[in-house]
Amino acid sequence: MEDAPERIPVLALWSAPRSRSTAFARMMAERNDHLVVHEPFSQVVDFGEAKVGDRVAHTEQEVLDALRAVAAGRPVFFKDTMDFHYPALLADRAFLRAATHTFIIRHPSEAIASHFALNPDLGRDEIGFAWLHEVFDAVRSATGGTPTVIDSDDLLDRPRDTVRAYCAAVGIPFVPEALSWRPGMRPEWQATGRWHRSTSRTAGFERKAGDAAAVVEANPVLRGYLDYHLPYYERLRAAAIRP
Repeated sequence: MEDAPERIPVLALWSAPRSRSTAFARMMAERNDHLVVHEPFSQVVDFGEAKVGDRVAHTEQEVLDALRAVAAGRPVFFKDTMDFHYPALLADRAFLRAATHTFIIRHPSEAIASHFALNPDLGRDEIGFAWLHEVFDAVRSATGGTPTVIDSDDLLDRPRDTVRAYCAAVGIPFVPEALSWRPGMRPEWQATGRWHRSTSRTAGFERKAGDAAAVVEANPVLRGYLDYHLPYYERLRAAAIRP
């Protein structure tokens, strides 16, 4: 049996792309009780480096090391998206056990339509739900418990109750004042600003009108992507907390 690891004050939020994780991270920044790190794993893949506090990481392993090191000085919250596969994360069982890993989901038809609008050449795997579920399973295997999952529809429909339930699940105070913020593009979003433009215009958790299902249904390729990812979403949805 593995020894119980020393917990580290790292709170992770994993997400398929276009699942409202940036809005959740914006709320976490408003709390001012965590260092908020924006997508360090995907930035290493996209740009070859990522800033983690006062450190710069150039590999996935360096991201893991930097998160541990920075968390020695203050609590860290990071969010990342699963449009890439992260083998070093999956292999680092100690990190999977020692940090607190949480997940946010959105119905794949909505996530796919939103992703397709920004990246018409997207491939099946970068939609991310299969890789997201892989991390969920790895955390569950490493910890012996079910990680916290929230559905972003609950976040939009009942933000106060959903965030309160999330905070209770991960053991941090509920800060109702953080549910609203000043609109604007944050500095850490600049490198991938077009992906965060809609969130930059918000002042809280807001639902926007649209017919994602029709967009996906009209496109045979996107329908195939939906068929592939929907079972992974449904498994994660079954584990979601109910605010």
